[in-house]
Amino acid sequence: MTSLSELKFFATPSHDCSYIDGKQAITLFVDPAAELDCQLYTALAAVGFRRSGSHIYRPYCQTCSACIPVRLPVAEFQPRRTQSRTWKRNADLAVTQANPTYTDEYYDLYARYISSRHSDGDMYPPEAEQFKSFLVECREETRFYEFRCADRLMAIAVADRLQDGLSAIYTFFDPDEVQRSLGVQAVLWLIDEAKRLQLSYLFLGYWIKQCQKMNYKLEYRPIELFINGHWIPLD
Repeated sequence: MTSLSELKFFATPSHDCSYIDGKQAITLFVDPAAELDCQLYTALAAVGFRRSGSHIYRPYCQTCSACIPVRLPVAEFQPRRTQSRTWKRNADLAVTQANPTYTDEYYDLYARYISSRHSDGDMYPPEAEQFKSFLVECREETRFYEFRCADRLMAIAVADRLQDGLSAIYTFFDPDEVQRSLGVQAVLWLIDEAKRLQLSYLFLGYWIKQCQKMNYKLEYRPIELFINGHWIPLD
């Protein structure tokens, strides 16, 4: 099995940034041929790497440090009043765990979500192959968490179980159920699940101050930011 010191990394050419207009970005990828066990994957997450499909990556921009990894120490989490109300509002939802796979039900929900919430992004228009490469091509640590009201699929949270936490990969949900705040509910449930599993953290990916769609991550406190090689609590 590959060790951290033996890993090879590859950098992409400069390309348009997906988050900040007018910026160029470079992405650093872990060698896709490397054999990564959960321990090594956990070590990479601890220094700011993320997973998308079968790729593990992190930003590697030479003149910009806007993408900041964030994680939540779940034992210390205290919900805000609005978050507590969201939790109560969704008390009728049942959550079950499933292996990542492609189904028409999953994809239809994903396509509706992307078309409604992210029609201005590079994931639009949604495609079945995109869904598969992004969410179904994954690791053995990956699970789909289904949120259902009776038999109706309302949301799916995709997360990886690391040795010290859950890593939230992506969540998509019924865009018509605005009053439920299903995105918030998914994060709250993952926090609760990490506690149940006696894990320390929920990794929430990158936060970018200039990207309004990412501001929701700072609504969960306490939160830690990975800056200059250290996890630092946000005051």
